Amino acid sequence: MNDIALPACVINCAAYDRNGVRRDITLDEISDVLEVDDGSFVWVGMHEPAGELLDKLQEEFGLHDLAIEDAQHAHQRPKIEAYGDSLFVVMHTAQVVGGHISFGETYAFLGVRYLVTVRHGASLSYAPVRARVEREPELLALGPSYGLYAIFDFIVDHYMPISTEFRDELNKLERDIFAENYRRDTIVKLYDLKRELTQLRLAVAPLQDILSQLIRVHSELVPKEVRPYFRDVLDHAMRVNEATDTMREMITAAMGVNLSLVTINQGEVVKKLAGWAALLAAPTLITSWYGMNFQYMPELHGRYSYYVLIAVVALVCISLYRYLRKVRWL
Repeated sequence: MNDIALPACVINCAAYDRNGVRRDITLDEISDVLEVDDGSFVWVGMHEPAGELLDKLQEEFGLHDLAIEDAQHAHQRPKIEAYGDSLFVVMHTAQVVGGHISFGETYAFLGVRYLVTVRHGASLSYAPVRARVEREPELLALGPSYGLYAIFDFIVDHYMPISTEFRDELNKLERDIFAENYRRDTIVKLYDLKRELTQLRLAVAPLQDILSQLIRVHSELVPKEVRPYFRDVLDHAMRVNEATDTMREMITAAMGVNLSLVTINQGEVVKKLAGWAALLAAPTLITSWYGMNFQYMPELHGRYSYYVLIAVVALVCISLYRYLRKVRWL
């Protein structure tokens, strides 16, 4: 627990020595810690800080103006930018709220001896992440890049349950698709599911390039001991991305199948209506023929003409009914 008074938006501000042991500090002490080259580093975590506080951090860490501007305005795409001897990383977070995905953003400033994280929007606290890595001081002693790995791992791990939950929802909707009765809300749910999966993919897909750069390019900030951890997160991100792409394709196919089944069902209804119309048309044609009131029509004056006509109409209707049943129009 941090006993040092900090602004409400500053969740944590601590220095870690070369052995990974934590010491809480104030914002004003950051520059003092960084002046001493003793293998320590500073980790600051914030949630939706004010512009003045970001200006303070820029002064303490020497952060680039463009990176600070992005962190202030939020709503950035996932990316990684190099500014001199530091990196600025943008990540999108996701969590399910009320059956829908809510997205947030996390900005990370990584230097040789510091890590600063800024959270905006729907994002869980990184306090559990910090607590977990502090229980492994020998790994935290690897430097701030290990802290960045832990945050990436936390974010990607929360993508997986969302992917699993949406897969289960898709399985339920597939059963509704093949139900006998057409339900309009099924296609609406499929569309909403595809829209949210598309948004999730926009959050996950860029992480693969970001993680690849951290593994291969920035060796001065990510030592070789930490790179296997980033490779593990990259593997998880690729799995989530592939699962998301697969589900989007399945939803597209499901929407097509739903439309086809609706069209087929409408065709069956039209066939039945046409069949009953044919059954009604046959007696209507015969009776209207004999309703023309000509004097010399066949059987017009016969004693049994009425009964013969009834028999003919019945025979035609029965024959037509049996034929339509045979061809499955009725």
